[in-house]
Amino acid sequence: MIKTVLVIGASRGIGAAVAEHFHNTGNRVLGVSRSPAVAGEWIQADIGTSDGLQHLLKEIGQTPIDALLFMGGIWEKNAFMESFDFQKSTETETRRIISVNLIAPIEITKGLSNNLSSASNPRAIYMGSLSGIDQRASPEVAYTASKFGLRGVTQALRLTLKNQNIGFTVINPGNVATEEVLEDIEEGRFHKQTPIPLQDLISTIEWILTLSSSVEVGDINLSQKKADNEH
Repeated sequence: MIKTVLVIGASRGIGAAVAEHFHNTGNRVLGVSRSPAVAGEWIQADIGTSDGLQHLLKEIGQTPIDALLFMGGIWEKNAFMESFDFQKSTETETRRIISVNLIAPIEITKGLSNNLSSASNPRAIYMGSLSGIDQRASPEVAYTASKFGLRGVTQALRLTLKNQNIGFTVINPGNVATEEVLEDIEEGRFHKQTPIPLQDLISTIEWILTLSSSVEVGDINLSQKKADNEH
């Protein structure tokens, strides 16, 4: 059955891989990003701004959405590296991170809740982080706060939208083998490690989307077996 899948962050990293996968498997993909999406129908929008959010919602209109996949996310300069310095992180950077990682998923979900509830078995899946898990915080304060907050967002959405039959899940992975992470490892910015294969993350998303509407999936944590700086 063809699904309409909305992928936030569809131009690079995890979001690009997810958009490409669902497009290649015959689904309708609506990819949201500032630069061109790698697959599907591109909606150009900066979700870190109010104008960008409103433009996104206008472009979607009344289209039923089977799956909202919030794969976007940003972090501080030099994040997850030894050179990171919290004291050098600006207020502007902090506000931008919170806007993209926390405010955007709240406003997008609110604006598209009726689109989701129009589908037979809608799911909203958000990309969290192990940094957002209790006792797993990383030194990147704004990023960590946004990922902790994202878990709270989904718990609250589950309550406030309980009559709309939407399943809410946060996936919290360690380092995933995107092109960017592999480059960081190769060039020594990250310690030598084996990141989580992209296909494992995609398989997790696919599994959630195959479940019946009677099943709710909360947090899913994906850890590397051996890693010094997973986030």
